[in-house]
Amino acid sequence: MASLQLQAVAAVLALVAGAGAAHSFEFHEATVEAIQLGFSNGTLTSTALVRFYLDQIGRLNPLLHAVIEVNPDALRQAKHADAERRRGTATGSLRGVPVLLKDNIATRDALNTTAGSLALLGSVVKRDAGVAARLRRAGAVVLGKASLSEWANFRPVEAGWSARGGQARNPYVLSSTPCGSSAGSGVAVAANMAAVTLGTETDGSILCPSSFNSVVGIKPTLGLTSRAGVVPITPLQDTVGPMCRTVSDAVHVLDAIVGYDAQDAAATGAASKYIPHGGYTQFLKKNGLKGKRIGVPNGFFQGYDQTQLNTYKQHLATMRKLGAVVIEKLDVAANLTALFVEIYSKEGIAMQAEFKLSINAYLADLVYSPVHSLADIIAFNNKHPVEERLKDFGQPDLIAAQSTNGIGPVERGAIRRLKELNANGLEKLMMERQLDAVVAPNSDISSLLAINGHPGIVVPAGYDEKGFPFGICFGGLQGYEPRLIEMAYSFEQATKVRRPPMFKP
Repeated sequence: MASLQLQAVAAVLALVAGAGAAHSFEFHEATVEAIQLGFSNGTLTSTALVRFYLDQIGRLNPLLHAVIEVNPDALRQAKHADAERRRGTATGSLRGVPVLLKDNIATRDALNTTAGSLALLGSVVKRDAGVAARLRRAGAVVLGKASLSEWANFRPVEAGWSARGGQARNPYVLSSTPCGSSAGSGVAVAANMAAVTLGTETDGSILCPSSFNSVVGIKPTLGLTSRAGVVPITPLQDTVGPMCRTVSDAVHVLDAIVGYDAQDAAATGAASKYIPHGGYTQFLKKNGLKGKRIGVPNGFFQGYDQTQLNTYKQHLATMRKLGAVVIEKLDVAANLTALFVEIYSKEGIAMQAEFKLSINAYLADLVYSPVHSLADIIAFNNKHPVEERLKDFGQPDLIAAQSTNGIGPVERGAIRRLKELNANGLEKLMMERQLDAVVAPNSDISSLLAINGHPGIVVPAGYDEKGFPFGICFGGLQGYEPRLIEMAYSFEQATKVRRPPMFKP
């Protein structure tokens, strides 16, 4: 069995080494800007690009399980984009660029939207999710749906596993975790199975798989991107963001998906004030670290092996060399462990009640669904214990959520306490020290960002002795995307850490 797996990996490596050699356009690691240039100078068509990614999916997905299904309409969309380009009528910043959407982001087409669960297979949505509609208006080709941790990990499964998608695997070290819940989005874009992807995050679900798959992930300010049509967990924390191979690609996608949506009016209306005139690409500055004040909170850069810690230390030195003021030994709380324990406790209380309300509302809005309530989902899983691996994972959070009865005094108290922890923790630290960002390894600060809808950007930072990736996260307060983009881009251009995966067994 091990011999067969090694043969499969060898075949994949041969494919990677040979791909693109017979073409004037280099498909592997192609950026959005390179793709647009190829379109304009005639070395690339949307049809050829979609065929390349479909071929990549066909060859790699049996190994990586990053894609749940491909769009049977993708090639038609690509040919339409090519025809528009020939006529000179092509518009949209992502015209003809193939994108994979996490399988909790609804599309009103031949694709399913299931959050990885068999319970939602065959359900029909009324309309595209808000972000999917914006991608189509920008001209993107919807390539398919990426795999994920089932129910975006609200059901506690192994990271990257779902009944529909199977177990997603890390393309750098196949035996290591891809992290979740946006596992497929991270794996697919890392392994060149799509130009760009979208993920979703409630707490860590973009930032963690971006770190562990050596890609850039942007977790936007709450409401900057619409959550309408996204299978929900909680409106207090859910957000949608890009996962791409470069900061520039992620920013191009971010520009395409931000904005007001009447279907998510309260959140997108409140966050619209943060969208800068002229968009976000103007902040792709190589000198973006110059003059920035960056905080390094205590308790995060520890517990890793010495090689990784030395790499992080070098990165902090690079930031200083590029003109940033890096302030170390800052306290977010007197007792960081106690802070996180309380956050997880209060998050859980609020999230269970919010999930029941939100998922029941989502199901009620479907044109057709095999299940109509959280109770139906639980019953479905009980009827399909083998397919849904109940013996391995159970469904404790689904059952706990079903036992809730709306937002009562306990839930309101938990939500209020989370706001206090934010105000007296990260927000207080950043305001008092006049910080533009805090930095931490991987997704380690995701909960501090999640509890008040703050943004974060992960950039590849290095690889351990086995070749397993790790990242660095720039986190800020609501609306700090412009300065975070400046810092992330400047750091990326100075370090150029990312390399393609090698599919090590």
